[in-house]
Amino acid sequence: MWFVLVSGRVLRFDDVRGYGFIASDLGGEDVFMHANDLTEEKYLFRSGVRVEFELQDGDRGPVASQVRLLDSAGSDGSAARPAPQRRLLRSGDLANGGVSADASCGASDALPTADFRQQLTELLLKEVPTLTSAQILQIREAVVASAQSRGWVAA
Repeated sequence: MWFVLVSGRVLRFDDVRGYGFIASDLGGEDVFMHANDLTEEKYLFRSGVRVEFELQDGDRGPVASQVRLLDSAGSDGSAARPAPQRRLLRSGDLANGGVSADASCGASDALPTADFRQQLTELLLKEVPTLTSAQILQIREAVVASAQSRGWVAA
């Protein structure tokens, strides 16, 4: 197993369920974070907060450990990522095969994979709050792979 010390921004952290995701400054997949790996009180970890963590290669993707705060700014002062210039996923989008009736299917409309992955994670957390982190990761990777094979997301 390997790890690298990196920084990033908390995308979302559910302190009731005890997990969330970080957007690494290195880019790539969102990094899973669990309350057991936080060095400070979990209520301090909210969207937009800058953190430093050990990035590890987990069984289902990147995992953060030894997560510590770098600053206390949050969603009130800074965003985790710039908002994409494309529309957000809605609940009905997945039921319609990933594209709503008013969406164009042209390649120029494809979301970057990282943005699609982030929006899908947010949608799953909102619509099915009983999912475990392992279930979210499994569903997310299956849907992302399917979207990539159909050209709905750009690499």
